[in-house]
Formats: sequence, C-alpha cells, structure tokens
Amino acid sequence: MDLGLKDRVYVVTGATRGLGNATARELVADGARVVVTGRDEKTVAEAAAELGPNAVGVAADNADPAVADRLVAAAREHFGRLDGVLISVGGPAPGFVADNTDEQWQSAFDSVFLGAVRLARAAAAALGDGGVIGFVLSGSVHEPIPGLTISNGLRPGLAGFAKSLSDELGPRGIRVVGVLPGRIATDRMRQLDGLSPDPEATRTANESGIPLRRYGTPEEFGRTAAFLLSPAASYVTGVMVPVDGGARHGF
Repeated sequence: MDLGLKDRVYVVTGATRGLGNATARELVADGARVVVTGRDEKTVAEAAAELGPNAVGVAADNADPAVADRLVAAAREHFGRLDGVLISVGGPAPGFVADNTDEQWQSAFDSVFLGAVRLARAAAAALGDGGVIGFVLSGSVHEPIPGLTISNGLRPGLAGFAKSLSDELGPRGIRVVGVLPGRIATDRMRQLDGLSPDPEATRTANESGIPLRRYGTPEEFGRTAAFLLSPAASYVTGVMVPVDGGARHGF
C-alpha cells in the first residue's frame, strides 16, 4: 500500500529514541520529511543524522512555551511546509498517590499536558485540509495502570482534549488521532519492569495477560502511528487506537 507520505512534512517530538523515533523512522522510510526533537542537542543531532537527509533535528523541551511556534517555523524553514505533528513525550515519574510530589506533578503537567496542548494549537493554526495532529498517549486513557498515578491523571485528560480538537478541526479537513501504546519493549518499559525485585518474572507475568503473549516492538508501534498520520488514513479522526497486543479487553 502506498501511504501517500512522499514529500509530506511532519514534526515528531520526543524522537531521539523509543516510540517517537520508531515513528520518525517509518515516516522517512516511506518518503516523508521530518523535524525530530528531543531535549539534548547532541542526541537530537545524532538521531537526525541516522534518519538521513530527509530529517532535521531541533533541540526542544515541550515544557518551554516558545517551543510550539519554533517547531512549526522549523518545518517551514527547512522543508517549506507542514502536514502534521506527532506529539510524543517521555512518560512522567512512576509512583503511587502518596509517592509523587507536587514538583513531579507540575513538571509532568508542563511537559506532558500543557506542552502537548500548545503544540496542537500551533499546529492547528498552521495546518490546512489534509493535515493531522497525533498524540502518543497510553493505555491509561481507558484503565488506570498501578504505579503510574501521574500518567493516569494526565493521559485521559489529553485524550479528552484530542477528542474536542477533532470536533473543532474536522470542518477544516484536519484530523486528530491518539495512539495508545500498551507494553512496548522500550527503555521506558524496561525501567518500569526494573522497579520490581525480579524484572524478568515481572515481564513474564505481564506477557501472560496479553493475548499475543509478548511485548510489542517499537517498529510495530511506529508502523501503526505512521499509517494514522498518513493520507491513507484520511477518514480516521477522533479515535484512540490501542497498540497493545489485545491487552485491553473492552471494545
């Protein structure tokens, strides 16, 4: 299938590793051009170099109020246009209700929630018919995950924001989608499994609750996200798409 990605331009945040990087790789492989971001200038430059000439890196922290407009401008400056954004941010600090501090909540709100809202607003102002705004969220949108209280508090709110945005932007031909990773074998998932006394046993137990009986790969997530961002998904909007091996048992 031709996804129609050739020469289209996307901003992908949090793309130096993990799910953002996997999505950027799939976009570039199908002919798109990408602006990739991350907080560290060196790792951003390395990630862009690995992606090749159709990628440019911009060191940026989503919590910075000036970043949203700067990323839209970077896409136009380097590639002459903007067709979509994928907003991906590293997961907030783990912990239970009694563990997480006000500082952790505020930091996560600024980067995970408010940073995403700002970039979505800036993209909405810049995009035209056929544009797309994607959010990397979490299975916690549908069901709280033990030990991830901050994520449980913020991700569902972003899903609600995304749904409202899809209703508002639909008449302009702009789509909005959410992608909900389950247990994907990333550094983040290894960190979370590593919080237990026996990480291997924890992973085995987690896999037993997934119908496909394994963790997903970043590439599997990236392919799904790239499809949802592409013109091939032109009639898909306002949805939260799980990439979780069937772990969510509800409809």
